[in-house]
Amino acid sequence: MTPTYAIIGATGGIGSELCRRLADSGANLMLGARTPDRLDALIRELDGERTRFEAMPLDATQSAEVDRFFDQAVARFGAVHGAVCLAGSILLKPAHMTSDTEFAETLAINANTAFYTLRAAVKSMDGGGSVVLASTVATRIGLINHEAIAAAKGAINGMVLAAAATYASKSIRVNAVAPGLVRTPLAAKLTSSEASLKASTAMHPLGRIGEPADVASLIAWLLDPANSWITGQILGIDGGLSSVRAR
Repeated sequence: MTPTYAIIGATGGIGSELCRRLADSGANLMLGARTPDRLDALIRELDGERTRFEAMPLDATQSAEVDRFFDQAVARFGAVHGAVCLAGSILLKPAHMTSDTEFAETLAINANTAFYTLRAAVKSMDGGGSVVLASTVATRIGLINHEAIAAAKGAINGMVLAAAATYASKSIRVNAVAPGLVRTPLAAKLTSSEASLKASTAMHPLGRIGEPADVASLIAWLLDPANSWITGQILGIDGGLSSVRAR
């Protein structure tokens, strides 16, 4: 049986690398992202004939659009075996400088999208599957100016634990990855400045920031049915930032 994976946030730095890995494995892919042009470019790169891939532009902060995305995946491929939500944002401000609008947007882009993905994904899985959500190292160690994003991603951590318990009897596994700083377009403000990059690199005991392939490989591993005894985990992939003091 050819597995089908639904990826929301498919055109981001980690998402596009994940899609390449899954495409190389022979999987069917249902790809979602905000920007149609970037989706089309990714599809052309993976398979211009679209024999194993389907794309749908969507705003994952809107639950109805996420529902339609998974409905389309089932209509095209019959069932979904794995789902990933990589929609997210980075807001680095202390709480007293964060507006209501900024906080609400951070929750919507991170926590709401994860919940909508989880809810729709489990309905589309027949016979089990794997859901992978995106957390952050900032839920595992206190980092300055991360109050809003830590709150949003902390909600995802709780969601993972509860959902893993709820859906274990259906053989649906629910996990999250919790990266440190990764060199993606989303993090460009942090990685494009030499001073900021140097400071961020120094924070990670392994002496470098993450690359999209680092995180994509872990997500692909969690999706793989060969690893079907893993659920309810928030796996740190952060160069040791959350657990190691090297100096």
